[in-house]
Amino acid sequence: MNAPVPLDTFDAAVLKDTRFTVPGMRCAGCIAKIERGLADLPGVVSARVNFSSKRVAVRHDTSLGEQALVEAIAAIGFEAQAVADNPLARDDKETRTLLRALAVAGFGMMNIMLLSVSVWSGAGGVTRDLFHWLSALIAIPVVAYAGRPFFASAAMALRHRRTNMDVPISIGVLLAVALSIYETATGGEHAYFDGAVMLLFFLLAGRALDATMRDKTRAGIGALLSRMGRSATVLDADGTSRTVSAQDLEPGMLMLVPAGEALAADGVVEEGASTLDNSMLTGESAAQGVAAGETVYAGAINLGNPLNVRVTAAASDTALAEIARLMDEAGQSRSQYVRIADRASRLYAPAVHSLALLAFIGWMLAGAGVYQSLVIAIAVLIITCPCAMGLAVPAAQVVASGALAKRGLLVKDGSALERLAEVDLALFDKTGTLTLGEPVPRLDHLSPDQAGVALALARNSRHPLSRGISGALERQGVVAAPVEHIREQGGRGVVGVLGGVEVALERPESETATLSTSLRIGDAGVIIAFADPVRSDAQEVVRVLAQDGIESRIVSGDRAASVEGVARDLDVAWQAQLLPDDKLALLEGLKSAGHRPLMIGDGINDGPALAAAHASIAPGSASDVSQQAADAVFLGKALMPVSLAVGVARRTMRIVRQNFAFAILYNVVALPIALAGMVTPLIAALAMSLSSLVVVGNSLRLARAAQ
Repeated sequence: MNAPVPLDTFDAAVLKDTRFTVPGMRCAGCIAKIERGLADLPGVVSARVNFSSKRVAVRHDTSLGEQALVEAIAAIGFEAQAVADNPLARDDKETRTLLRALAVAGFGMMNIMLLSVSVWSGAGGVTRDLFHWLSALIAIPVVAYAGRPFFASAAMALRHRRTNMDVPISIGVLLAVALSIYETATGGEHAYFDGAVMLLFFLLAGRALDATMRDKTRAGIGALLSRMGRSATVLDADGTSRTVSAQDLEPGMLMLVPAGEALAADGVVEEGASTLDNSMLTGESAAQGVAAGETVYAGAINLGNPLNVRVTAAASDTALAEIARLMDEAGQSRSQYVRIADRASRLYAPAVHSLALLAFIGWMLAGAGVYQSLVIAIAVLIITCPCAMGLAVPAAQVVASGALAKRGLLVKDGSALERLAEVDLALFDKTGTLTLGEPVPRLDHLSPDQAGVALALARNSRHPLSRGISGALERQGVVAAPVEHIREQGGRGVVGVLGGVEVALERPESETATLSTSLRIGDAGVIIAFADPVRSDAQEVVRVLAQDGIESRIVSGDRAASVEGVARDLDVAWQAQLLPDDKLALLEGLKSAGHRPLMIGDGINDGPALAAAHASIAPGSASDVSQQAADAVFLGKALMPVSLAVGVARRTMRIVRQNFAFAILYNVVALPIALAGMVTPLIAALAMSLSSLVVVGNSLRLARAAQ
């Protein structure tokens, strides 16, 4: 592959990034052709394909327009369309097309199979011919409609003098239909309409699942951006206010952020002081106090007083949008075994078709005649159809995923099992992952009077710690004290007056080893500490992972004092106060050093890291963004599904290798038999089906893997 044009060749001021959707990409070969072809185009600095979203990001000189790039991609052999530079933009047209084709193929397959039962049972003569004609009337329009995704892709590839996996698929389906029509018209004994439609159905099912998974990935990015405020109240210079859509905000505008609302843009606090829930960026479970002059970010929720914020970045330039872009770019397809199957199929299919052609020519020269030679050639195509090889990976993945689901771990992408089997390092977020994410106040040391004051103050605050205090005290039956003039002061806490004495729930003057707040009555104060319980089986999970050769570490956005205690209890290394780009940089560094890290996290700030890690898992209590970005989600309060997933994944890969070995052995034995003309297309179809059943049966042994 040619090296990208050096960045200093162009003036950075005249460079532009454009994204294109390229739905025709099917394999690793497509990725290489697009990136190589665009890199050779004058004016292109770099081209990067994201196979999971079927997109290519091109950085180019502004003198090179979008239409020129679309034409360049078309010259390589792919249709492309420019898309808005907005991670939220979605295009599920391909998914809808595949699902409609799948429904038509399924309907046709079921009806043709019903008609074939009589033929298989021995019906002959006029009855057999009638059922063949009825099958033809169903199969021909079904194949014409359901086969369009394959036929269109194959036609485009051939027009540009290249091949892809859709070329042999199209040839096999059309030949089977053509021979079946000939057999039906001449009163022949065999027709293969059912086989042609069934082949289309299973191929479409695989592609529809793949497209649906990509749509879910895009939905996760959409869920992230939905955390950003949709609109904002802008204060103009003349003192008037107006409501502006988040997309229309511009740097320099002054926006008013009332209590309880999410920020719609990044900015700097110009007036006011409050407390923000900024967990989507930092992962810190405690709210953060802010005052004039401090930077705030889109998506943060104002828990206290109104703020006037001067906008510094809006829409796609916000930190939250940058996290979405990181997720989009990090979520590449990394399936090793699927790539092996793709490469094998690309080499295998042309070789088999060449052998089928040679078989036809050879039998013609031997005097077998056109019909008999064609039957033998089709038998070669059918018996060597790489169905067993194609099932080697997904069959094992489906069974293993089902077994894990019964133990509370939902695998979203079957290829994740391949990556889980390869991990050598586990990186755990702290709050909500190693811990339950539910801070519990320790109130035993409070006197009845202090408890009453704490309840009165806590009831009047939106702060998560205040809500925890009020809930715990109410469950204990504590009666609130008659505190008056209660008000929430941003960055300070909740303040009131009791009998002429000021009382407050406020941040401690100095950082403590645990999450805490301070209850002050007059000049006397008492610390209320919070415990975020570590999951009961966390130590066992770390131990099991260590037995499997996997080191565990904590990487958290929380305060160092909070992280250190948990790390000491689990006896693992740790890093604290990491922002999303810090975690992403850490992961990239580990991967560059040869590691294959597993990321386990729950916060929105973990989204890019979950997408970029070699494999990733999120708890069921995680944010929608994290669950969408992760490869798997575990339910309940137990952490054990994490270590269980690694063990099952490694066993799954052993089964996959066995399946590959059988598929290769089957073809080594079956191909010479078919070339010798010793099987009919019907026998070839049965043999092909039997090979697939063996692969499925071997995969079913994984059903007990998670027990």
